[in-house]
Amino acid sequence: MKNFRPQHRPKKSSLITGLSAITKALQEGIALDRIFVDAKLPGREIADFKKMMLSYHVPVNFVPVQKLNSFNIEGHGGYVAQIAKVQYHLLQDVISHVVDRGKVPLFLILDGITDIRNIGGIARTAWCCGVDAIIIPDKGVGALNEDAVLTSAGALEKIPVCRVSSLMKAVDELHLNGIAVYASEMSASKKIADCDFSVPAAIVMGSEDKGIYPALLKICDENISISMKNNFESLNVSIATGMILYEVMRQRGE
Repeated sequence: MKNFRPQHRPKKSSLITGLSAITKALQEGIALDRIFVDAKLPGREIADFKKMMLSYHVPVNFVPVQKLNSFNIEGHGGYVAQIAKVQYHLLQDVISHVVDRGKVPLFLILDGITDIRNIGGIARTAWCCGVDAIIIPDKGVGALNEDAVLTSAGALEKIPVCRVSSLMKAVDELHLNGIAVYASEMSASKKIADCDFSVPAAIVMGSEDKGIYPALLKICDENISISMKNNFESLNVSIATGMILYEVMRQRGE
């Protein structure tokens, strides 16, 4: 049987409880990682809350009340929010900022990577290699919590992170801005040394077990792989990311 690491309960100081307190926090510009809502609240109340959240771009998880109770806090009224450890940015704002600086854009897209140790290692390498932002989906990725920030040695507090509702739409946005999107795919025939990374580029990295979501893979400009002397089922995603990013640096003379 596969061994799963226990989930660490977030510190109470990182939680906001109750609808009014969460609403106030959002209005004051406090970044939230996500909001957990009792799935058995009245339908109209949930619908109104979902409508309100659309403008804040904060993921909402509708969960059993037992999940909320597991935070060991009282008086939540069906709503618990976790304060974000990183500041999220809008993708187009980052793209515009990079272009205005006259820099050749370089973005990193993470698809389905849930291990925070890998995310932390990736963030450290991305920061060292001059990646302009890490793009993550609002679901299906490891939480960028305090443990993730510690694992990244603080890199997650330095590098911009763009959280998007859809990686498919994010790729469309990158394309509209003239940024080529390359998917790291182990079976791809084109090797990274043969790829032109001197152009504005984004690299998609998938999970080690499932790889990149097929529909996302389909809309990328090209699939690329890392040369290996001996065949193996996969490289560690953090290591693979570093190898690709250093090839980008080499080609760009950085």
